[in-house]
Amino acid sequence: MTNEAAVRGAFRIQEHYCRSNAAPIYADLCAALAEGLTRETRTGARVLGWAGEPTRDAVPLRLIGGLHASVLAGADADLAAVFAGAVTDAARVAAVVAEALRRHDDALYPWLDGPPQTNEPGRSAALMTGLLAVAARFGPRLEVLEIGSSAGLNLLIDRYRIALGGTAVGPADAPVRIVPDWRGPPPPAVPIAIGAVRGCDVAPMDATDPAVERRLAAYIWAEAPERLARVKGAIAMIRERGVDLVQADAADWVEARLAEPQAAGTVRVLMHSVVWQYLPEATAGRIRTAMHAAGDRATAERPLAWVAMEPDRALGHQVVRMRGWPGAEGWQVLATAHAHAAWIDAGAAAATGEGIALPEGAQVRV
Repeated sequence: MTNEAAVRGAFRIQEHYCRSNAAPIYADLCAALAEGLTRETRTGARVLGWAGEPTRDAVPLRLIGGLHASVLAGADADLAAVFAGAVTDAARVAAVVAEALRRHDDALYPWLDGPPQTNEPGRSAALMTGLLAVAARFGPRLEVLEIGSSAGLNLLIDRYRIALGGTAVGPADAPVRIVPDWRGPPPPAVPIAIGAVRGCDVAPMDATDPAVERRLAAYIWAEAPERLARVKGAIAMIRERGVDLVQADAADWVEARLAEPQAAGTVRVLMHSVVWQYLPEATAGRIRTAMHAAGDRATAERPLAWVAMEPDRALGHQVVRMRGWPGAEGWQVLATAHAHAAWIDAGAAAATGEGIALPEGAQVRV
């Protein structure tokens, strides 16, 4: 497959993922770009000649993030109509997108330099599903470690009010409430006490920086204005009281955290969401090795757990799973979920997720 064919295929994969996650506007944009992208602009030429793996590198969402930034800046009324869902005719969408690429070529080009930043607080609901399963198995006291924390919005997981099918967790007066459409049996209504939440990212973002806030907003799908309000609320929470987020290689950081003394009666939990696909295999392998070694040392007094929300390409959705030590049970699939946890389906987990391992290959970032 040529680079250009792989790039067009990446847009088609992302189109499928968007349609599977109730994002028709973004799906239409991906379809238009898959068919109509040319080398006429610097941006188009760079995308079509992409040197890396375009799906792993999330090239479609890099470009659409740049287009959305132009809309949010008030720089393109025609493109704004497409992002608002007011223009849906495929030919018209394609024409507007082509013109936007020509008009905003210089502004769009830098959006290809780095991966999309889709730090979505809603994913805390899916991750909390895993943490509740950990608490039900090992006890309420948790120490949480997150890799790929981006701007740290999910490091607020203990400060959000999260409602999961009748099971509510977090402060009743929390300024941000997360209430996904819950399907299936509710998670266990067990006590949970998160004593510490720490995170790392290879390139962390300062959510309190207005430029970062604008960047995060550009990657929010236009179909979900409630997500934008939630992100702004989360950033306000960080401005009021920060999070423990550091710059670090994920494997270096996990190895160092697992080597630290662990308090008796506290479960140490590694968690992540839509991250595993971006780790170099050497990094992922080191984390697996470190977790299994720590699992071998785990005791009933000092347990270890791993909670993940990661995409399954065949399903077009996320799978939420948990693994704990001591014990030889392996991965427990808890639920499937929308890309941004707009819905969580615990009832479908056994039928659709059985036997799925942690993601190894390229997937789709959302």
